Amino acid sequence: MNSAAELKSLVGRRQPPWTIAAAESLTGGRVQARICEVSGASAYFRGGVTAYSLDRKVALLGVDPVHAAAVNCVSEQVAGEMAIGACRLFAADWAVATTGYAEPAPAAGVAVPFAWVAVAGSGGAAPRVQVVRRIECPAAGRTDVQSRVADAAVQLLADTLRTTKT
Repeated sequence: MNSAAELKSLVGRRQPPWTIAAAESLTGGRVQARICEVSGASAYFRGGVTAYSLDRKVALLGVDPVHAAAVNCVSEQVAGEMAIGACRLFAADWAVATTGYAEPAPAAGVAVPFAWVAVAGSGGAAPRVQVVRRIECPAAGRTDVQSRVADAAVQLLADTLRTTKT
């Protein structure tokens, strides 16, 4: 079973089903596309936002502007804030977020493409970050990095839901 199909199964095990959302930067909509490729996603997928710029991450997702500016919008904290922001923006139980570098960025000191992927959720209460993972993609091109990170993000969300008791 692919991770999007597994996600559908995990969401549906609970009544009412959990709702999910996504906030993306690096992956440019690929996470949302993977979630929606499974028939029936409209029953639980509330929506997503692709926010590439600092001002959109702040305005739409509530990312801390001072910290985000200091790290070029790429950190564990930014990923977590994006996920929490997506939960709030879409009134979802769970959200997944991605931010990172799809290719080396020598000016930022980034030699190997990497991303932060975060899952936040609440199961009904105020959302909080549940898990954050760093994904490194050495020797990969830009679109391959984006695809790998999107796959990892959906899998991380599925893994998180699998271990959630509520």
